[in-house]
Amino acid sequence: MSKSAEPKQSKSLLRVIAEAEKLGLGITPLRLDDGTRTAADAAAACNCTVGQIVKSVIFRVTGSDRHVLFLTAGDNRVDPAKASAAAGVTLEKADAAGVRKHTGFAIGGVSPLGHLTPIETFLDPDILQYETIWAAAGTPHHVFEIAPQALANALSPRLADFTLKS
Repeated sequence: MSKSAEPKQSKSLLRVIAEAEKLGLGITPLRLDDGTRTAADAAAACNCTVGQIVKSVIFRVTGSDRHVLFLTAGDNRVDPAKASAAAGVTLEKADAAGVRKHTGFAIGGVSPLGHLTPIETFLDPDILQYETIWAAAGTPHHVFEIAPQALANALSPRLADFTLKS
């Protein structure tokens, strides 16, 4: 996979860039020409470990329209039971339409920031062990690199154990 600068920018990408600027985060999104179907694909393209890839996983609170974001290290999986316990509510997998409606992003491009509506966010503590991490920048083809503590400071997510180690 190759990385390149992006001449034409999507609305989702521009929203991520704008929020990053508002939060004082200096990010430079990169386009991954082949996209990132898996965390392993993204790690290969970004020349980093799979754990340095941030997966943004959205769940819906059962029986409601409320959505919750779980940011996890790429080599971990979100455990729905642990995620429900951390959030204090019963969660279920969010569908693509709900993800798009609440975040403004397509599945595969959900960024930790730049959501259309505020979203409760949880952070996998494993992410904090890295010097830098890579996260989606609003499209399935865009990522940005950031220090994990800078992202955590900007978003103020709740740290919680909601993962299974892969």
